[in-house]
Amino acid sequence: MFMKRNIEIDLLNWKKKKNRMPLLLRGARQVGKSYIVQKFGKEQFQQMAVLNFEQNPEYKVCFKTLVPQEIISAISLVQKIPVEAGKTLLFLDEIQECPQAILALRYFKEQMPELHVIAAGSLLEFILNDPEFRMPVGRVQFMYLHPLSFGEYLAATQNERLREYLHTVQVKDAINEAVHLQLLKLVREYFALGGMPAVIAEYLDSKNLLECQNLQTSLLTTYRRDFGKYAKRTPHELLETIFTKIPGLVGKWLKYSTIDSSLRSEVIKTALHKLSDAGIILPIYATSGVGLPLISHANKKKCKFLFLDIGLVKRSCNLDLELLFKEDLLLINDGMMAEQFVGQELLASTGIDEINGLFSWVREQHSSSAEIDFLIAIGSQIVPIEVKAGAIGTLRSLKIFLSEKKLPLGVRISECPLSLREGILSIPFYLIEELPRLVRTQGKIL
Repeated sequence: MFMKRNIEIDLLNWKKKKNRMPLLLRGARQVGKSYIVQKFGKEQFQQMAVLNFEQNPEYKVCFKTLVPQEIISAISLVQKIPVEAGKTLLFLDEIQECPQAILALRYFKEQMPELHVIAAGSLLEFILNDPEFRMPVGRVQFMYLHPLSFGEYLAATQNERLREYLHTVQVKDAINEAVHLQLLKLVREYFALGGMPAVIAEYLDSKNLLECQNLQTSLLTTYRRDFGKYAKRTPHELLETIFTKIPGLVGKWLKYSTIDSSLRSEVIKTALHKLSDAGIILPIYATSGVGLPLISHANKKKCKFLFLDIGLVKRSCNLDLELLFKEDLLLINDGMMAEQFVGQELLASTGIDEINGLFSWVREQHSSSAEIDFLIAIGSQIVPIEVKAGAIGTLRSLKIFLSEKKLPLGVRISECPLSLREGILSIPFYLIEELPRLVRTQGKIL
């Protein structure tokens, strides 16, 4: 099933670069890394040499040497195809199974930069974060693939014209109510399905939400089976407990006692890091918001988490499908689903990396407590984001933050139509992909 992904533009730009480095594509299992590289290779190159170290561990012997020419000669003989610069894409899949191949990427950059090389892996962080592993820093480019965003979902479900329309919307524009309601209906659909490619492919084929739900159950089981691969120093049972509990704790400040009151906090923290490294959960740290980068002012002891995918959150929490199509999106499971959706969309649309990640803000004063769901950086500007219903005038925490930090613009995300009032940009759920553009345009007005 054909699915167009945003990362294809980045891959094409990478291919055209003169000072190109080998590319390492990161992301959790089942988000479509292999599919998108195979699609890119077929469309942009005369041929591909694909080495999957998980399915064919015998390919590891090609990397007993770190000399690119010797590696290529071995691959050409084993796969019976010529590997030629400019014509062939060399794809090293599940590269975490062959750490020597990761080291070899440095030498491809130094000795054979004209050859296009892409590597991908699902549990790469366990190799990259190993203190004994020598990562070829400065010789490899990283890209990260997430589940399909809502915009990509629109494209996959033949709603490309709606997505193109959203690309042109300006704050001054009044979105037709029928269009607004149709887009909110599609957002609800996405709440139920999420962005895992296999689930969306099943929906496109069968239009059966119950079958999609069964597939989500299978995906969750697949992740559980992976625990043994990264449970060397972490109890398997603890990973299972966290994996089960985190979907129900999305958007809540985490207390280690909520996970297991009988364990030391350091043990739980290590397990959380393992699941974060696997791309299954994402920490959102509290930050003071006094300047950029936000991580410089983060409090690593205070955080909440997002899960990999909203569809998997829905399945993990066993939410009734009918609920997703009846209740206010901001009320489903006490707002947890809305916060997961917004966080997931921000990850996909704002070019977030380890430094400019997702953060939150909280002020815990007895007489004047306040909290902002998300803080992000767009250019040199800090942008506070609240996921809230109600009138603009009721956004107390957002107004407190804007006043304290002397910022010109805050963002409220809800089911309400697009508008700008009193320095607060109100964005409907379906327009989060356009948030960076809309914020930048308002910088000229405010």
